[in-house]
Amino acid sequence: MDPAGLAGLLALAAVAAYVQTLTGFAFGLIMMGGVGLTGLLDLPDAAVLVSCLTFINAAQVLLKGWRDIAAREFVPIIFSSVIALFIGYWLLGVLAAASIDWLKLVLGVVIVASSIQLALKPAPLAEPSSVPSFLFFGAIAGLMGGLFSTAGPPLVYHLYRQPLRPAAIRETLVAVFAANAIIRLGVVASAGHMPAAGFWWGLLSVPVVIALTFAAKRWPPPLSYFALRRLAFALLLISGLSLAVPALIKIIGGIS
Repeated sequence: MDPAGLAGLLALAAVAAYVQTLTGFAFGLIMMGGVGLTGLLDLPDAAVLVSCLTFINAAQVLLKGWRDIAAREFVPIIFSSVIALFIGYWLLGVLAAASIDWLKLVLGVVIVASSIQLALKPAPLAEPSSVPSFLFFGAIAGLMGGLFSTAGPPLVYHLYRQPLRPAAIRETLVAVFAANAIIRLGVVASAGHMPAAGFWWGLLSVPVVIALTFAAKRWPPPLSYFALRRLAFALLLISGLSLAVPALIKIIGGIS
C-alpha cells in the first residue's frame, strides 16, 4: 500500500471511530463504503479490518460503560446474530466468487437502505418489545455483520425505540458489535482465509481509532444527537449510491 492509500485508510478510520463513539453506530458502514469507493483494500479484507477496529473501538467505549448494557435485550440479540453471522459470511464468499460488481452492488444497496433508516426518528415505545423481536433484529444484524461487518442499522432503529436510557442503548449496541467482531474474526481464521499483504498496513489504523475514540468522548462536537445522525445519513447515502449505481450499470452492460 502506497503512502497516499495508507493516509486515506487512516482518515477513514478516524472519521468512522469518531462517529461511532458519538452515536453508537456507523463504524462499519463508513469504513466499508469508503474502502469500496476508493479500492484501498479488497472488500473481504476490508471487512476483516473493520472487525478488528470495531473491537478496539468497543473495548474503549465499554471499559467504563459496560454496566449500562441492557442484558434483557442483549442476550437474544447475540443468540440469533451469531447464527446468522455464519450465513452472512457464506454469502460473502458466494458474491465475491461471482463478481466484484455484484459485491459492490449489494454493499451499496445495504448502505443506502441503512442511511435512509438511520435518517428516520424512531417513535418511542411505551413498553419494551418482545423477545422474538430482538431475535429477529439480531438475526438481521448478524447477517449484515457476516457479509460486511456492518451489523448496525436495523438493530439501531429497533433499540432506539425501546424505553431505555440513551446510555443503555448505546452501550448495548457497542457490546453487540464487539461480540460479532470477535466471532467473525474467529470464523475467518478457522476458514483459513488470510488477508492479502495490504491488509496488514491497515492495522496502523489501531492507534488512530484509539485516539479518535478518546477525542470523541473527551471533546464531543457542539451538535445535537439528531444533527449527528443527519450528517451520518448524508455521508452514507452518497457513498452507497456511488458504489451501487456504477456497479449496477456494469452488471446491466455485461448482461446485454
